[in-house]
Amino acid sequence: MLYALKGRAWPAVWLGPCRRGMTHSIVVCLAVTHLPFNPATGAPLEEAVLDEVIVSASRLRDEAQLDVPASITVLSSKTLADSAQQHFEEVLTQVPNLNWAAGSSRPRYFQIRGIGEREQYEGAPNASVGFLIDDIDFSGIGMAATLFDVSQVEVLRGPQGTRLGANALAGLIAVRSADPAKELGVRAVADIGNYDTGSVGVSATGPVDVLDSSWRLAVQKYRSDGFRTNDYLHREDTNGRDELTVRGKWRWQPGERSQLDVTLMRVDIDNHYDAFSIDNSRVTLSDAPGQDAQLVTAGAAKWQNEWSSGLALTAIATVLDSSSIHAYDGDWGNPQSWFPDDYDFIYRADRDRENQTIELRLDATLGAIDWLVGVYYSHLQERIEELSFSNSFGVDEFLASHFSADTAALFAQLDGKFARAFKWSIGVRGERRDAGYVDAGDWGGISNRATQDSASDTLFGGQVSLTYELTEQSRLHASMARGYKAGGLNLGLARQRQTKFDPEHLWNYELGWKRAGGAWYSDLTLFYMQRQHMQVRSGTQLVPGDPNSYSFVTQNVSSGNNYGLESSVQWAIATGVTLGGSLGLLKTEQRGALSEDGNFVQPREQSHAPNYQVQLNATYRHPTGYMARIDVAAVDSFYFDVPTDHDQKSNAYTTTNLKMGYEAAHWSLHAWLRNAFDEDYATRGFYFGNEPPDYEAKLYTQSGDPRTFGVSAEWRM
Repeated sequence: MLYALKGRAWPAVWLGPCRRGMTHSIVVCLAVTHLPFNPATGAPLEEAVLDEVIVSASRLRDEAQLDVPASITVLSSKTLADSAQQHFEEVLTQVPNLNWAAGSSRPRYFQIRGIGEREQYEGAPNASVGFLIDDIDFSGIGMAATLFDVSQVEVLRGPQGTRLGANALAGLIAVRSADPAKELGVRAVADIGNYDTGSVGVSATGPVDVLDSSWRLAVQKYRSDGFRTNDYLHREDTNGRDELTVRGKWRWQPGERSQLDVTLMRVDIDNHYDAFSIDNSRVTLSDAPGQDAQLVTAGAAKWQNEWSSGLALTAIATVLDSSSIHAYDGDWGNPQSWFPDDYDFIYRADRDRENQTIELRLDATLGAIDWLVGVYYSHLQERIEELSFSNSFGVDEFLASHFSADTAALFAQLDGKFARAFKWSIGVRGERRDAGYVDAGDWGGISNRATQDSASDTLFGGQVSLTYELTEQSRLHASMARGYKAGGLNLGLARQRQTKFDPEHLWNYELGWKRAGGAWYSDLTLFYMQRQHMQVRSGTQLVPGDPNSYSFVTQNVSSGNNYGLESSVQWAIATGVTLGGSLGLLKTEQRGALSEDGNFVQPREQSHAPNYQVQLNATYRHPTGYMARIDVAAVDSFYFDVPTDHDQKSNAYTTTNLKMGYEAAHWSLHAWLRNAFDEDYATRGFYFGNEPPDYEAKLYTQSGDPRTFGVSAEWRM
């Protein structure tokens, strides 16, 4: 069915939201109905072409996005500049079936297709979603993903067993900063906005002729008061953000077929943390606001060399040192809040992680088959010092723990063609993980506790895919992959009930279609995931009236299913006019769980797994330099996860972001508005008793960012 509007015919599905009068769709409808089409033919006034997207995080080789037989979203530097201000958090809704659980000042716990961690209060890092920044493994500590001078973000959905192993059961997020250039260039960016928001960033790049190399340096400082008001302390900075990013890159090309890339970074996330309130508002009453900080020093070296025979070597070595502090006011109040009760708690955890990795790959072509073999080794250790303090309860607890894991892997991949239009790929990976844990201290009423344990797993995974070339610009692919996640150790108080848990395995089946070329890119993927010995993590409050007595336990349940679809589209309607969008549909179920009291929990949807996620965007750039963009995102409700046997859910929500400005050859000026309708939505929830004298269980939530606005200026040469 078509509708006539201003002499043009428009599909009813496009104008449906306009006819229904949906408030948040007004601007989208106006953008669509005023696009520069020829009224007579319906064709664009000018032919527009989308740039080809190259993916580097998938299947061990660089490939065009069209040729990757997997469900993948790529956010380019232009997309990031148009739709984000500072952090990966701001573009999450553009990725189908990607969600995150807060309880922190910046996202570090992600869920892809409903699978992923929601917290890590004890040690033993064991991520389901891999997170790489310039090949450095930040899985579970992704707060450092600031976006200044970032060239691309890639999100691969489904197990990446061949690529990253146990850390990528659900998928992989890869952030890649801009590379050095052989021409001199300088860029300076400044932002100012409400909530005392401001940032200054400078990047520079250029050649080093005497070494036949090039360099790049990027420095950015960002701050904000954190969108909260503490009425008790009469302060507006108790949840503030203070983030510094310094990144340097050097590229040496001693020959036509050899290249060395060296990356060094220093990221200082010195954020405060005062995000929860007794009435679930953005007005807090804590007398001891917390801290959520991370200081990262990291580096990577990547050597690539190809010989005349076609044999190529890739060697990657990385080192990471991350120190973090997570502290909060456990009772979220003050003496006036709880008078006449004496109720006061403080929690703090100091966490230090060190990780070194090395990876070697050899690949070449043998006849009609491309082959690749490689080895991988990782040494990770993490130390945590936890403190729980309460004058009112006379509690002063301390626990120091140390976790280490050594991982060694062998992997291989074969790619080939047959019958002209068919491509096939097979990848396998075998991995051995040896982990150990020791702790000591006074915790949970156990004095001078000292525990020591270890766990070892041998794991296998891989993938097989078949791609059919429908046309030069479209592909149909089918794939089957087996992912895995290592078993591990329950730590702290959890050890009193269940010490270890077993590995989880996941079978992933996909059928997908992609089209890329000219002015149009689109994809559609149907997936079905079978989770075997599914790991489920839950927590419970052991001592009523002590909010710091939470204990978290990971257990294996019999199985779980995750299935749905993912789709995205980008359409350059005419020069300067682009429409885009994404859709994620998800159904999940877990079976066989036990509550903390040992009772069977009825099957239900998995936590932090919304049934739908929709994102629409429109961008307009006039030849004279003016631009405008709108992003609208809708996310369904989802279950919170603590405790397991409750039915508390978030509310569905919709957010709208706007940006407009002027862009000249060497400078630009933009005004931006985020969460334009000031939607109040939850990013984390806990259901427990935290209010004396009765300590009745209640849902407490951490809210997302409110409406913010500001101005950005950029100069470049």
